Amino acid sequence: MPEGPSIILMKENLLPFVGNTVTEASGNAKFDKEPLIGQTLREVRTFGKQTYLVFDESAVRIHLLMFGSYSVDEQTKPDKSLRLSLFFQTGSLYFYTCSVKSVDLEFLSTIDWEADIMSEIWDPKKAEKKLKSKPEMMVCDALMNQDIFSGVGNIIKNEVLFRIGVHPESLIGNLPVKKLRELIAEARNYSFDFLDWKREFVLKKKWLVHTKTICPKCGEKLVKKQTGLGKRRSFYCEKDQKLY
Repeated sequence: MPEGPSIILMKENLLPFVGNTVTEASGNAKFDKEPLIGQTLREVRTFGKQTYLVFDESAVRIHLLMFGSYSVDEQTKPDKSLRLSLFFQTGSLYFYTCSVKSVDLEFLSTIDWEADIMSEIWDPKKAEKKLKSKPEMMVCDALMNQDIFSGVGNIIKNEVLFRIGVHPESLIGNLPVKKLRELIAEARNYSFDFLDWKREFVLKKKWLVHTKTICPKCGEKLVKKQTGLGKRRSFYCEKDQKLY
């Protein structure tokens, strides 16, 4: 599943279409696409792993899920995978094997944009307050909680916890305040490192523990385990990551 930084790159590829009017809309997403024709794309907004195409009278929410993708100016996958295609006078957009839904513009006002880890208005104090309200939650689940860290995925989770030396099954309520704030800060810091490395096509080379077998610090074998309520893969070092 693409994480927040990858969605930022997707947004950058869609921005040239802002200000253009839809001339044709199709695809097998289950909503009426006819009303989009004649509407102008006013804005592309992202919230974590979600992308919103904001038009005059409505918005389209796109979530790439596990295997979704998109292309610009050329359909690269078969019609059965095509959830939405949008044609403009300047080009075309295609979205495949993803969740595509139409939402009212009013819905956008209900989103807590400050929870987006990549946003300019990201609010670490709000994140801290939310975390403190869930003392029994494992840190691995907390980082993946999109209401707290919108945009964080499994890669960021594993790398952040290794950076700060915290075992993924630690409980939020057991973390010292300093360590809790370090968790919050590094979730954002690593997300922007992820973005830079993704631009340079070196992201996988920069992974320290994600999908790895040996700890880069002590040389011991890393643990690979499904952790937390989400049962997502964690890679961690029992020696260098403390269980709180």
